[in-house]
Formats: sequence, C-alpha cells, structure tokens
Amino acid sequence: MRRNNYPYQPLNQQPPSSGPANHDSLEAENELAAEELKQKIGALKSLTIDIGNEVRYQDKLLRGIDDDMDRTSGFLGNTMTRVVRLAKQGGGSRQMCYMFLFILLVFFILWITLKFK
Repeated sequence: MRRNNYPYQPLNQQPPSSGPANHDSLEAENELAAEELKQKIGALKSLTIDIGNEVRYQDKLLRGIDDDMDRTSGFLGNTMTRVVRLAKQGGGSRQMCYMFLFILLVFFILWITLKFK
C-alpha cells in the first residue's frame, strides 16, 4: 500500500506515464544515488581507519611518557632520600656546599649550551 503523503519527490519529476521509460529513469536515479552513497561511505571508512591509526599512535606515545614519568619519579625519590640522609649526617655541610656548586655549574653549562645553540 502506498501512502499519498510520502515526502519523497524524484529529482527528474515527470508526469506519471505508462511504460518502462518512467521506470528506467527512476532506476537510473537510484543507481546514481547508490553510487554517490558508495563513494561517501568509502571516504568515511578511510577517514575512520585514519582516525583509529592516529588514536593508537597517540596512545602509544602517552604510555611511553607515562613510563618515563614513573622512572623519573623513582629516580628523583631515591635522590631526595640520599640528599636527606646526607644532610642528617654530621659534618655534611662541606659536602652540601660542593653539591650546590656542582648543581650551579651544571645549570650554567646547560644555559650556555642552550643560549648559543
């Protein structure tokens, strides 16, 4: 049963006629629309695959950064434990002075290197 209030109107609106000419034109319109839809679906599929690849790549990078931060946090924690232990020892003021001068020297060398790079 066909509804009369259906909103679809064919692109090439022709008066209803008897015969296969009207049927052929509708069939051609359907084929054209199907081909356009196939091309759009192919483009969307390609875009979706590219997005998935980019997400996997970004996830890999973030996991690497997370691992690096965990290692750095552990290294920094161990270093701070050693510094606190060194500060608690008696007569460690001379060693603390040397360590402070060493740190200043390292930062100065990094600053010079970055400035003249």
